[in-house]
Amino acid sequence: MTQKYLLIILILLPTLTWGADLRGRLGVGLSNQLANGLPAISMKLQSSKTFALGAILGIKADEAGTNYGTGIKLYRIIFDEPQLNFYLAGLFASENYLTSTDNLEQGYQVDGTMGTEFHLTGLESLGFSVEFGLSLRKGDEQGGSSFETLGDNFLKAGVHFYL
Repeated sequence: MTQKYLLIILILLPTLTWGADLRGRLGVGLSNQLANGLPAISMKLQSSKTFALGAILGIKADEAGTNYGTGIKLYRIIFDEPQLNFYLAGLFASENYLTSTDNLEQGYQVDGTMGTEFHLTGLESLGFSVEFGLSLRKGDEQGGSSFETLGDNFLKAGVHFYL
C-alpha cells in the first residue's frame, strides 16, 4: 500500500517544480550571498530569454560605523523548462568588513556560480534559487584573501517575487 502512495508522489512531484518565462519582469527579494554576512535586498531583471541582470545591496549603520555590501550579478540562462531555469552567474561585489581590531576595511567578492531558479505551479511569481560554484574574496577578520567553493540553498542564493 505504501508503495502505491510513493509511486503517486513520485509521479506528481515533478509537475510541482517546473520553471516560468520571466522576460521583462522585475524580481525583488532577498539574498545572503555577501561575504561580510549582511543580508541583502536583491533585484533581478530578465531582459531576454537568455540574459538577466541582478543587483544586491546590504547595509547596517550603527554607532560603530556603517557596514555595507553592494554588487551586480549577471545571469546567462543555459537551459530552461516550463518552470525551471538553469543558469551560469557571475557576482561582482564591493563590501567592507570588520577586522579583529574593530576597524572597517574595504574588500571585494567575485563569484562564479551555476544554479537553478524554480517556481511552483500556480505560484509563478515567486522564484527560489539554489547555486554552487567558486568565490574569490578579499576581506575577513584577518584582512586576508580567500578562494573557496560555494553551495547556496534558496535562503542564501535568493528568493524573488516577480512583479
